[in-house]
Amino acid sequence: MKKVLILCTGNSCRSIIGEALVNRYLGHKGIQAFSAGSDPGGRVNPNAKRVLEEEDAWDDRYHSKTIDEAMKEEPFDLVVTVCDNAKESCPLFPGSVKTIHVGFEDPDGKPYDVFVETKNLIERRLLPIIEKELNR
Repeated sequence: MKKVLILCTGNSCRSIIGEALVNRYLGHKGIQAFSAGSDPGGRVNPNAKRVLEEEDAWDDRYHSKTIDEAMKEEPFDLVVTVCDNAKESCPLFPGSVKTIHVGFEDPDGKPYDVFVETKNLIERRLLPIIEKELNR
């Protein structure tokens, strides 16, 4: 099983959505995702949870967590930052873990349809990149 860590700032929207979609759609291909935040807010945005429930991708184990907490799952084969702030503050990881950036706008505080759009963008853009990176 190959592991990917998806990072954003608050770990309440984009990275959680990414984690859930990778696990839902790439898990059967041997890819497992985890997520964390550089400054986690301590909660999952209700609209992020809702969009994942509608996608049948929500799992109650998903929660906002620190990078230190996520590091319990290492070693990672890939680290992906999904926001510019996390990209700038991304720590160095042990070994030769490849780190890439695939940015998405933060839907937090915006209407629900923006969360749907963000989920669709993550599914269309991020999942193929992760699959390609981990199946080289």
